[in-house]
Amino acid sequence: MASAESLPETFRYTEARRLGLSDRALRRLLAEGAVERVSRGLYRRTDGEQDVDLGLLEVAHRVPDATLCLVSALSRHGLTDQIPASVDVAIPRDRRVPRIESPVTWHHFARETFCVGRRSEPLGAGEEIGIYSAERCIVDMFRLRHREGAEPAVEALRAWLGRKGSKPAELMAVAHEFPPSVTPLRNALEILL
Repeated sequence: MASAESLPETFRYTEARRLGLSDRALRRLLAEGAVERVSRGLYRRTDGEQDVDLGLLEVAHRVPDATLCLVSALSRHGLTDQIPASVDVAIPRDRRVPRIESPVTWHHFARETFCVGRRSEPLGAGEEIGIYSAERCIVDMFRLRHREGAEPAVEALRAWLGRKGSKPAELMAVAHEFPPSVTPLRNALEILL
């Protein structure tokens, strides 16, 4: 019979069964507090790193190419004071939205530009999720200002410009991947610079 130590830090029910853990043993580990339930069919050992956002962990396991975007990503980059009620997550336009227990707002982005400015963000305990760069987030806020509002876009741009090492040319290079954002972003840069 498998013990909690023989399981990966985060694991699915099917993975635990494949490793020889019975339903009864899983229930016992849950009752003892050796394992905690993250979401339906997803579990985590409690002896690992404790500072892990379980909601993001669920998203990362259910959708491997999920990417933090818009206000949620701006918040992680320190470019906004807004705290979104749900996590903004981008997925490719052709991907189906999974069932998630965590509060998530899904955004479908075009597959051809999906990876522009995308990198990995560590969640702790060896887990990671995709996140867009600060530049891509600002461009997306300007591109989607009709939905997200113009003020958060300008606020993020102002905060980004105030950082040491920010390069407007790099920002505009990202904007050129998304033509509708170029003119409003250029206008805002002319006003703020």
